[in-house]
Amino acid sequence: MLGNSEDAYGHLIYDYFRKGLGQEIVERDDGLISVSKMLPAYYFAQFRHWKERDRRAMRFVRGRALDLGCGAGRVALYLQQSGFDILGIDVSPLALRVCKRRGLKKVRLLSAARINQLDGKFDTLLMLGNNFGLFSSFRRGRAMLKSFYGKTTQDARIIAETLDPYKTKDEAHLAYQRRNRRRGRMSGQVRIRVRYRTYKTQWFDYLLVSKNEMRRMVRGTGWYVQRFLNSPGAQYIAIIGKSAN
Repeated sequence: MLGNSEDAYGHLIYDYFRKGLGQEIVERDDGLISVSKMLPAYYFAQFRHWKERDRRAMRFVRGRALDLGCGAGRVALYLQQSGFDILGIDVSPLALRVCKRRGLKKVRLLSAARINQLDGKFDTLLMLGNNFGLFSSFRRGRAMLKSFYGKTTQDARIIAETLDPYKTKDEAHLAYQRRNRRRGRMSGQVRIRVRYRTYKTQWFDYLLVSKNEMRRMVRGTGWYVQRFLNSPGAQYIAIIGKSAN
């Protein structure tokens, strides 16, 4: 879990919750710095202000749900208000504090890789906000998917968002993809850290994949891609179903 000095994401969310201030800065290991225009405001957005693909994704939620990397609780709170049994997990203590103050009843300080520590099984696993990236790499992602299989019910599904890294003309991104391939990494396997004021996370891998890469990644793990929810840009959501044994 994140220590206080490492919890840049949590401090950002906490400050925005209290003061309406803050910008998320993402630093990539090649030196690229990105500042989002939408975040952190979108972490707190009401359903009517969500992107269309996010609103459509809610139609596929069923049963007991788990929000992996719940952040400020945008999705989990909507589902709770809609009558779902929803648990939000995150590695940021401050993000979970914000979730509780906003009214989310069930939260747990836990990483996505450790959901076997939770009681019972889930019908829906949510990985929105590009949180398919929590799989980190092709190999680790497949191992986590196999673990998810045993922690979910027979007809469970994963609702996951990512970004197709190939849908860019930015030479900085294209050069980074070439560098990744030379190093035996996936093109969209980015190594980043989040910064906010004097706080910064440790470096971590975050995985961005194309639709074909996603299909290859889930094949043989007990899961399969049922359908995609597209949008005009590079981002998309996948509805991933559970295969029969």
